Amino acid sequence: MTKPPKGPVLIDLETEPHLDSTPDTAPPVPDLAVPTPSGQAMQTMAVLAARKPSSLAKWFWSLLGALISFMVSLAAYDFVIGLIARNPILGYAALGLTGLFVLVLLIIALRELAAFGRIRRLDHVQAAAIKAQADGDLNAAKAVIAQLQRLYAGREDTRWGREKLIETQGDVFEADALLQLAELHLLGPLDAAAMKEVEAAARQVATVTAIVPLAFADVVAALTSNVRMIRRIAEIYGGRSGALGSWRLTRTVLTHLVATGAVAVTDDLIGTLAGGGVLAKVSRRFGEGLVNGALTARVGVAALEVCRPLPFTSQTRPNIAGIVKRALTGLFGF
Repeated sequence: MTKPPKGPVLIDLETEPHLDSTPDTAPPVPDLAVPTPSGQAMQTMAVLAARKPSSLAKWFWSLLGALISFMVSLAAYDFVIGLIARNPILGYAALGLTGLFVLVLLIIALRELAAFGRIRRLDHVQAAAIKAQADGDLNAAKAVIAQLQRLYAGREDTRWGREKLIETQGDVFEADALLQLAELHLLGPLDAAAMKEVEAAARQVATVTAIVPLAFADVVAALTSNVRMIRRIAEIYGGRSGALGSWRLTRTVLTHLVATGAVAVTDDLIGTLAGGGVLAKVSRRFGEGLVNGALTARVGVAALEVCRPLPFTSQTRPNIAGIVKRALTGLFGF
């Protein structure tokens, strides 16, 4: 048996190595495709909130609620009557507490009905203003101004605007000019307050999306923040709503956005966001947070258009990129 040779072994290569290869002549490393942030949390939230329940689901929940209410009422009645038979003092005390509970339920129901009435009043004022402006009817415009004066009567934040409007409206003889005057003096402070709510909601949604890694946490944050934002905007413009009114108003806004495709992320939206592409390459979570914040701002602008008693005419419609820049400046380092 032959022994293996000692010392180094020479292996012939088919090709000679390139001795002149240097780092500057090496081929570039391929750039892996980074998925573009799509704002999935906001899109999921909008679809869930705007989706109409089926007729069968409506019947199911209505009958289930009626059945549970009937069973609870019957059980409470039997409990109170049996307690009165056993111990009249305790029985009448339970009857009094039950009566107070029913009274509170009635007050809550009346407040919800009043909230729906306030929202409908804003819709009526807006529709009357649009019609008066389209027809050029000065008398109709004056009627809209009178409705606005009654709507904001007693509010300290609109006192200066109402007084200024009373002083100057007598010198205006055109419907467009009168409505623009009301928009400038009366709705200016309200627009500024509403914009702060939009910026705060956009900042909160972007922060939760970028920092919290839990599944569906960004969807829950987007839903709660947008519902709160829309409710606050309605309160600022005089349409203070209850729980059911807030949900109905949220569905109205999001249904409009879904129908028009405004919730979908477009190239122009991403392009207008400062640093959006850089954030997407550094961290996908930061990129998603940025886009979700921008979509929240878009929902806020739609809520302004729905809740505002006058359409945007003399005042410029809020710009999405400007809102995002003010809301997220310094949050993600830009």
